[in-house]
Order: sequence, then C-alpha cells, then structure tokens
Amino acid sequence: MNRLALLIVLGLLASACTGATSVGAAITVLQLNICHGGTAVCYRGDAVLVKAAEVISSSKPQVLSVNEACSGDIDRLRPAMGPARALFVAARNLDGTPTLCRGGDQQYGNIIMVASRFAGTAQESGTYTAQYTAADGIREQRSWACLPAAELNACTTHLSSDNAPTALAQCQDLMSRAARYPRPAIVVGDFNLKDQGSPGMRDCDPAGFSRRGDDSVQHVYASDDLTFGRTTAIDMTGTTDHPALLATLTPTR
Repeated sequence: MNRLALLIVLGLLASACTGATSVGAAITVLQLNICHGGTAVCYRGDAVLVKAAEVISSSKPQVLSVNEACSGDIDRLRPAMGPARALFVAARNLDGTPTLCRGGDQQYGNIIMVASRFAGTAQESGTYTAQYTAADGIREQRSWACLPAAELNACTTHLSSDNAPTALAQCQDLMSRAARYPRPAIVVGDFNLKDQGSPGMRDCDPAGFSRRGDDSVQHVYASDDLTFGRTTAIDMTGTTDHPALLATLTPTR
C-alpha cells in the first residue's frame, strides 16, 4: 500500500471512530430522574447513583439529562459518562435562594451533559417566569439549563408537578427558546405532563420538532433535522420512581 492510500485509509478509520452529526452518526440521548434531593418520598439514597452510573456506562449517551439531582452528582456520574461538558442549574426557593439537597450544602436541580466532541463553550440557564407558588404546593421555582453549540444544542428541564397549566407555560417558554438555537437541537427532561392530560404535552409540541416519551412524563424533543430511531424505557430497579428513557437519533437525510 503506497503512502497516499495509507493516509486515505487512516482518515476513513478516524472519521468512523469520531462520529459527528455531519457524517450521519447516531446520537444517543439518556434521560434520568434520580430523585436524589432527599425530601421526596421516592428518595432511596445513593443507590440511585450506582444504578444511574450503570445505565450510563451501558448506554453510552452523547446527551445526558439528569433531574432531581444534587450539584455534587456531576462528579459522581462523570466517570460513567466520559469526556463531556456539564452544566448544573439549581431550582430556587420562593425567596430566590438555591434549593438544597437534604443533609448538606449541595444544591438541588438539573444536570445536562454533552459529549466533548459535540459540545461548545456556551451555556445558558435560569428559572421560569411562570411558577406555581400556591400555599399547598412544593414551593420550588423550576429551572432549565442549555448547552448551545455548533454541532449540537441540548437542554434539560424539570417542570412543575403541582399545576399542569403552569407546566405547560414553562414547556412553551423553553421550546420557544430552543427553537431559536441553530440546528440540531434536543430538549429532554421530566415535563410533568402526559400526552393524555388536559393540558398535556401535545399542547406544547412546536413546529419544527418531533417528540418521544416514556408513556408518562419524561420526554425527548428533537429538531426536524434529526430522526428518532429506537426509544426504550429502562427499569431503575426501585432506586427512583421513574424509568430511564433512552432514545437514538440520526440526522435526517
């Protein structure tokens, strides 16, 4: 084999190994609600981190969304995820201070991770204008986080569980934001809205995006330059009250 042919072969092998949206590689998205804050009845302690790391290691996602997490969980899950850009955003108390996990000073909220080969340097996060603050509610201001990048824009959120109209307003807020990002764009999380609800997830579906879910409240939105392949719910063996949701996407040809 001459030098030119060898260089061509090596280049093709490198392209196959790196994978990118531009060459049609699949993008795997994993959604987890790990109920790790410590105040909800679904809390099972650190057992959920062991199970989550197992699922992450086996599914090898390029986009990972984790709801009801503690800020320190990034370091606990990063080895399973591999090289990735990570962003944590805290939920807020009604006085604007960060909500804390039980038994320490770690903040409670959401994590978005994107594999390094897709990630950029920008990040955005915040809380919603629409919040449910009735006296009998959880009194938690819900948050969102996004990692915009030229190769892939990814967002996570956990919406109001107390009031469906509020959750819908929050969903519409985030999806209008995602619609302004360059393509491709993925929005994933626990939306606390079901397809059959009134209002429900269908009331949030924007033009230019398709969606898959776990037949409950976890959903993945993908811009229309991405096509859904297989979507799978993964049993978390009692460590949290939600299954993991795994979705595979490929660039639309």
